Amino acid sequence: MAAADAPPIVLVHGTRFSAGQWSPQLAALQQDFPVTAVDLPGHGSRSAQPWSLGAASEVIAAAVGSLGRGPALVVGHSLGGYAALEFARCRPELLRGLVLAGASASTTGAWALPYRWAAGLVGRVPADRLARWNDRLLRRLYPPEVVGATIRAGYAFHTLPAAWGEVLGRFEASAMRHVDAPVLILNGEKDTVFRSGEREFARAHPDARIELVPRARHLANFDDPEAFTDAVRRFALQLPVRG
Repeated sequence: MAAADAPPIVLVHGTRFSAGQWSPQLAALQQDFPVTAVDLPGHGSRSAQPWSLGAASEVIAAAVGSLGRGPALVVGHSLGGYAALEFARCRPELLRGLVLAGASASTTGAWALPYRWAAGLVGRVPADRLARWNDRLLRRLYPPEVVGATIRAGYAFHTLPAAWGEVLGRFEASAMRHVDAPVLILNGEKDTVFRSGEREFARAHPDARIELVPRARHLANFDDPEAFTDAVRRFALQLPVRG
């Protein structure tokens, strides 16, 4: 049972995934916190909905409201991290804290070029083939209890070009100035691409710190679910109370 003063937590998945990405964290956190995971527009149960960052912000806001405990700690991974930054800008009154996981790289300038190319390429490969590749990769790397829910939920490859098309060119460290809450930048130690701007992101915010999950890659919550969850739990318990 969650304590009365435990901050609510909303978990926001990454590219092509769904709320199922967070099954290890949901199971571990729900005894101590009010917690939920969302499907972003174009993903999971919202597969038919068109993607936009504005719509993603409203999905996160609705999830915060559904927990009925006021402002929440929002944990966003990769695409979900950038969506969480947009939510922080649009709905600051609903944010108690922010965890950016694999989302502390600038999406502007030359860095974005290979990702624009990859986003365009995805639309040319049949979705069922991409799904088989992803299933094989996840099953090879991780145990069923970690990735089973993600595999069962399927993948949102059809949304990837629109989602990254909007994110690319939009976010850099200056986006942190719109975050009116403490920030934990939580990256896999070996995620060299998406942690490339972590120091700049941290310097752009008056109350941000960096923590690394040892030996983990971009999917740090899969690589070491316990360490990732423990970092979120510790950060949540340190958050100041907000009205």
